Amino acid sequence: MSTAKHYTGLIDRYRDRLPVSASTRVISLNEGNTPLIQLQNIPRLAGKEVDIYVKFEGLNPTGSFKDRGMTMAVTKAVEEDSRAIICASTGNTSASAAAYAARAGIKAFVIIPEGKIALGKLAQTLMYDATIIQIRGNFDQGMNLVKEVAELAPVTIVNSINPYRIDGQKTASFEIIDALGEAPDYHCLPVGNAGNITAYWKGYKEYSADSDTHKAVTSKRPVMCGYQAAGAAPFLAGHPIEHPETIATAIRIGNPQSWDYAWAAQKESGGWFDKFTDEEILEAQKMLSRYEGIFCEPASATSVAGAWRDIRSGKIPEGSKIVCTLTGTGLKDPDTAIKQCASARTLTIEAELDSVKRAILDHM
Repeated sequence: MSTAKHYTGLIDRYRDRLPVSASTRVISLNEGNTPLIQLQNIPRLAGKEVDIYVKFEGLNPTGSFKDRGMTMAVTKAVEEDSRAIICASTGNTSASAAAYAARAGIKAFVIIPEGKIALGKLAQTLMYDATIIQIRGNFDQGMNLVKEVAELAPVTIVNSINPYRIDGQKTASFEIIDALGEAPDYHCLPVGNAGNITAYWKGYKEYSADSDTHKAVTSKRPVMCGYQAAGAAPFLAGHPIEHPETIATAIRIGNPQSWDYAWAAQKESGGWFDKFTDEEILEAQKMLSRYEGIFCEPASATSVAGAWRDIRSGKIPEGSKIVCTLTGTGLKDPDTAIKQCASARTLTIEAELDSVKRAILDHM
């Protein structure tokens, strides 16, 4: 019989900092422990002396950061004897919820906006055997419906209004501090429903605060910088956006559920919000792939677009240590990637040696 320890992901690693007990049945796919990758080429292109790291959450089990919160939300739902979970989603939440429901042996219902979900995310949700309810409306309308139906049906909401989601997601801050030895100077994130910026800030505060049960790991806290798509930028407008639009589907949200918490993170940390056009977001996605070999989904690249602009303008000063969260893998939205570069360096030639040699030499 094997005596090896069974590692159950982030809950097991940070159990003493999460609302679970020794008897809690953990629903896990070994999420967390994602790489913190130092960028090598983009800082040189910016012409500034800075250290930039990306926390690549696309290497979680279902390909996005949502798994961090979902392991906690589903673990607690099962602990409370829930037989079904429900969420509204632009894609990543639905895939994660469906996977963890399958793992737990419970039912998942997901409400998605018809025609507004990237195919990679839809494929995942279908394969995990969730019940998909498409609505002729947007995410914000779906979220309202989820909250209403949860009052009438025996289902547990696993969107980020579920506090256990935030508890799971905060562990990314713990991992960053564990890897760097302290918090970064600046932390750049894409902002949609605003649960992530809320969770990271909560994590940084908890890891830097002494308490009866935990000793502070570091006293340092970063400046929190939240970036949105121009067509879905309620934090820049100062009010909800009724009809948000952006190619970055993961942040196509006009009425963030963590509105007050995100404002608190920005103000308490001395940070800011900014916005980017779809063209700027896609350019950042291509830059990250071309110069660093890291393929993230469009929404993720918004954090890099923000860091790039603020480093070059001097808003983020030289000598800074910066972390950008990449929320999901580029394979979540292959159509958008292919449309951007299908014709680039794609050659059709005869199946013969001379043709192959000539194609290589012509494009060296």
